[in-house]
Amino acid sequence: MHIYEVGKVVRARRLALGLTQQRLAKLAGLSRQTVQQLEAGTISDLSFGRVVKLLGVLGLSFSPPSIEAREKKRGLWMAAKNASVSYRGELHSDQLQHALATGQVPANHKSHLLHFLDETPLQVVVMAVEETAHLEAVPPARIWACVAQLASQLGSVRSDLWL
Repeated sequence: MHIYEVGKVVRARRLALGLTQQRLAKLAGLSRQTVQQLEAGTISDLSFGRVVKLLGVLGLSFSPPSIEAREKKRGLWMAAKNASVSYRGELHSDQLQHALATGQVPANHKSHLLHFLDETPLQVVVMAVEETAHLEAVPPARIWACVAQLASQLGSVRSDLWL
C-alpha cells in the first residue's frame, strides 16, 4: 500500500467522523500541514509510528485500513465505563450520549464528564462521538461542537483538543 492510498482512506474517514484536518492533527499529535499533505498525497515521508497513531485515532487498522474491527466495539459503553472508573456513581452510556448530543452535563456527573474529556483515550472519545452521531442521526461535526462546549464549560485540561 502506498502512502497516497493511506491518505485517501484517512481523508474519507476524517470526513465521515466530522473532523477538521486541524482537529485530527491535534488528536494524533501531528501538524495540520502533515495531515493535509498526507491527504493530498504530497507528503514525502511519514514514519510508520505516526501513521499507526493517526489510523488508531480514526479507528482504523493498518493492514489494510478498515473500520470492521471498530464497528464491533461499543464506543459509548467503553467511554462511559472509563469515565466512571474512579467514582461511586456510574455514568451510563445513554447519559453520556445525551451529554455529547446536547452539550449538557447530566445531574451529579460533572466529574465523570471531566474525566471523559481529560482522561479517556482519544480513540475511545472518537468512537463515542461517532456512535452518538449515528444514534442521534446528526452529523458528527455537531457532536464535536458539543464536546467543545462541554470542555469549555467544565474547564477541561485537554480543551485545546476539542476546540
